[in-house]
Amino acid sequence: MKVYYSEDHRLHFPQAELSGGQFVTPYERPSRVEYVLQRLQERGMRDIQNPGPVDMAPIHAITAPDYLGFLETAWAEWKAAGMEGEIIAASVPVRRTQLARVPRNIDGKVGYYCLAQETAITGGTWRAALSSAASAQAAFSHVAGGARSAFALCRPPGHHATADMYGGYCFLNNAAMVAQMFRDRGAARVAVLDIDFHHGNGTQDIFFERGDVFFASLHGAPEDAFPYFLGYADETGHGAGDGANANYPMLPGTGYDLWSQALDSAIARIKAWGAEALVVSLGVDAFKDDPISFFKLDSPDFIDAGRRIGRMGLPTVFCMEGGYAIEAVGINTVNVLEGFEDC
Repeated sequence: MKVYYSEDHRLHFPQAELSGGQFVTPYERPSRVEYVLQRLQERGMRDIQNPGPVDMAPIHAITAPDYLGFLETAWAEWKAAGMEGEIIAASVPVRRTQLARVPRNIDGKVGYYCLAQETAITGGTWRAALSSAASAQAAFSHVAGGARSAFALCRPPGHHATADMYGGYCFLNNAAMVAQMFRDRGAARVAVLDIDFHHGNGTQDIFFERGDVFFASLHGAPEDAFPYFLGYADETGHGAGDGANANYPMLPGTGYDLWSQALDSAIARIKAWGAEALVVSLGVDAFKDDPISFFKLDSPDFIDAGRRIGRMGLPTVFCMEGGYAIEAVGINTVNVLEGFEDC
């Protein structure tokens, strides 16, 4: 399987994340990529390439122009306002707040576009996010050219980013962008399967009222897990998208027996729906030792999950999402890919 990634991911490395009431080194850090690359090499998956220049058109297709403008200029505005540290939202819209007006002050503007305050913006975030999107675009082009699959080692990840908000370490929604690219290339129906522990709230938000992209997510119950406010089983789509959204929230302590049943159900729904192409939001934070998750999957389980996905027989692009047990992230990620290739 061909792999795409960019060294520009290193440009995004916030020095702090607010977690448990204190500032810690972010769980989403550059070393995650190093462990995945190392494991790919160990397992003989050495067809690893840098992507070409990013194409902004597919990004614009699923992202609000004002939000893109914010991401591009936020750091310069922040510094021009005399701010010394990294960009962290301090004031955010809350329930019963008028949401229609973007503040002029950069501090307020940051809060307007932010959905989770653990995610900081640095001077290199915009370039890193574009390089992540470029990796996803290159993986798509490889599959659209006739390959069975490709893996975009995206960093920063993307599935929490909506059309106009960032958070959960995500700025641009790579999986949603690739799904749109499949549609634009002629696929009548496309599915996004999100196996990250955390609900893909951004992807759901982008496609919730559309009937051409089916979204299925396996994740921690929103009563107990980030991002908290979306991901309930009764969220099935709206309008043209009614029936094209399937959530599988699961409780703390969920093991592979229950999780794999949810995966099989999601796969059956995708097949019955008639998907012609598949995008997998490949998070491996359902792992038993992940520091910010509560499922109990073991490393061999990811091989079996990959096999089940592979048996769907669809052209597939994998986009890297979460996984924060750093020393196991490479093993678990490559296990999914190898399981897929076994089919």
